[in-house]
Amino acid sequence: MARNTGLEFAELGAYSHIMIKPRIIGFAGSTRDKSFNKILVRAALNAAQAAGAEVTFIDLRDLALPLYDEDLESKSGAPDGAKRLKDLMRPAHGLLIASPEYNSSVSASLKNAIDWASRPEPGQPPLACFTGKVAGLLAASPGALGGLRGLVHLRAILGNIGVIVLPQQVAVMKAADAFNEAGTLKDEKQQASVVALAAAVVSTSAKLAAS
Repeated sequence: MARNTGLEFAELGAYSHIMIKPRIIGFAGSTRDKSFNKILVRAALNAAQAAGAEVTFIDLRDLALPLYDEDLESKSGAPDGAKRLKDLMRPAHGLLIASPEYNSSVSASLKNAIDWASRPEPGQPPLACFTGKVAGLLAASPGALGGLRGLVHLRAILGNIGVIVLPQQVAVMKAADAFNEAGTLKDEKQQASVVALAAAVVSTSAKLAAS
């Protein structure tokens, strides 16, 4: 962990007065075991927990989601993985999403998860997993842009389904060399940006939940 991180986490004590303990879920758009984006979103979730949130990490690989197919949904209903995803997302106040950049856009696994989670259910309002939730976006990439082009598309997708996407975001370039063994960023300024983004998701989610 970066040397000044202790001070940054101490500053997060400013949020300790918040009465509502926001529930924040996080996931990466990559399914591979050693995904840089999984490391990044876990670091953000740790920061969110330090800021006072209840956090849950979701591994999209564990959900084993088939490609969205309305015929499949009509015949068999939502698959078990989609039901589990929606059960976790509905009560959450905020989202932390780390998205790899695939051909200048989001990954198929991330888009597919969003598509399944957006499907309506009897007795539930439309887009119950998304509307009014606060999202912080992150990306990690071996390239020089850090996944920024993919985040543009992800921001548009989430904004169109009712998510309040915070303006700040984190993009980590040259990700193969960016993380230390503790799973935090070697660069102190980048790690501080992750901490600040997580804190903003926590505080904004808590304020909206209390309003």
